[in-house]
Amino acid sequence: MYRLPALFLAGFACGILFHSFFDFGYWFAFFMLTLGTALFVQTRLVPRSDVVFAAALFIFSAGIGLLRYDISNLLAYDTILSARIGQEMTLRGVVTEEPDERDESLRLTVSVREVFDGVSWQPAETKILLVSSLYPSYRYGDLIGFSGRLETPENFQNKNGRAFDYISYLAKDGIFYQMVFPDIRVLSAGHGNPVKLALFDWKNAFLARLGKVIPEPEVSLAGGLIVGAKRSLGTELLDAFRVTGIVHIVVLSGYNVTIVAEAIMRVFSFLPRLVGIGLGIFSVISFAVMTGASATIVRASLMALLVILARATGRLYEITVALFAAAFIMLMHNPKILVFDPSFQLSFLATLGLIYLAPRIEKYFNMVPSVWGFREFAVATVATQFFVLPLLLYQTGEISLVSLPVNLLILVFIPATMFFGFLTGIIGFASSFLSLPFAFVAYALLAYQLKVVELFAALPFASVALPVVPFSLVVFWYVVYVVIIYRLDRKRIVE
Repeated sequence: MYRLPALFLAGFACGILFHSFFDFGYWFAFFMLTLGTALFVQTRLVPRSDVVFAAALFIFSAGIGLLRYDISNLLAYDTILSARIGQEMTLRGVVTEEPDERDESLRLTVSVREVFDGVSWQPAETKILLVSSLYPSYRYGDLIGFSGRLETPENFQNKNGRAFDYISYLAKDGIFYQMVFPDIRVLSAGHGNPVKLALFDWKNAFLARLGKVIPEPEVSLAGGLIVGAKRSLGTELLDAFRVTGIVHIVVLSGYNVTIVAEAIMRVFSFLPRLVGIGLGIFSVISFAVMTGASATIVRASLMALLVILARATGRLYEITVALFAAAFIMLMHNPKILVFDPSFQLSFLATLGLIYLAPRIEKYFNMVPSVWGFREFAVATVATQFFVLPLLLYQTGEISLVSLPVNLLILVFIPATMFFGFLTGIIGFASSFLSLPFAFVAYALLAYQLKVVELFAALPFASVALPVVPFSLVVFWYVVYVVIIYRLDRKRIVE
């Protein structure tokens, strides 16, 4: 019976996966639900019909996945806005996410409340992405009025010629429209969630204290590591992070949450067991809170907590059930993250790697020194890199040949960097002068990490562009992973 939940989840995920690429309308979802129900009835009439029952469960759950995806598209577009694409429009709305700072622009996610139709203000309910200049600045919770040319997002190609489905990437967050450099006026402030408002205010004050004693670009890296600040490191430096396979520490992907949580617990393994577990849990929850508890980080933090529980209890079956149950809940809330949210995909795969692969390869790292938790970081890095590699090849078309050494040289210092950076900011609230000793250590660690990235990125063989990797090959790759782990488990049980 324990296979039934797995079969249900597999069918549900396959339904969502299918609908992410093909849309046959509601009738197809109802057809699958009807077919599954008919097969269930068949199992009541025909004895020994385990195969039919399994097929019925899979088809029925796939129908649920298809229907859930259809429902997520119900409020996709606003009729007034959709009729005015390419025209000048005036709208009002609230900034619902922390502004995303880039090199030369600012990206604002705005929940539209009203649309001016030329005669009067009409209520509206949709989201729009605004691309504005860096100044003046805007804050989460600002009620703004804005005017400009209404557009729909467009897909584009990355530097390796890979098509990026930008339309679906934004659609997963309910964003279907955009304006580039509109005229923006702040009407009032404080319209967001009061808890998030307080968190973002504290976060901005914390970053201001860091900026007084740590220069750029080190302070931007520190902000991203400690509180997930959305500040640009510059195109050239970001490219260096991508080439060396360490971009996950500066992009709020959740991948780093999982690795750092695992590492922190292992570094403090010399403490009593419950204390080490408590520190790991505390670090994850603290990071989620300080970053503003966005949906991305909440999902990643939940998976990181499951890694900690897996390490603490050793009950892989129960933790696996919890992991897939958590994934099911996340997909029920937003089915589009399965295909169009790289953060969810990387977090899920990194978690699987830490739960299943890390314990199995640990014995092969006895020659690696355990000082500063280096061995633990090596195990965690290899396990996660192994599990996310097929997906990264499919998404980016680029493989970093220096990713492993760069991750090992940098990740081992991430907890210390976060610790001293956090102390710098906290003590800075009392006195910038008193925070200088901690700022010096934090700066040295940050400068070291940036130098490692720059040195390895400069190597001519740092990364290699690959031909297009078919999605079917990625699926086959992960099926092989599952088979290998299953056979290793069977072998261990026999022994």
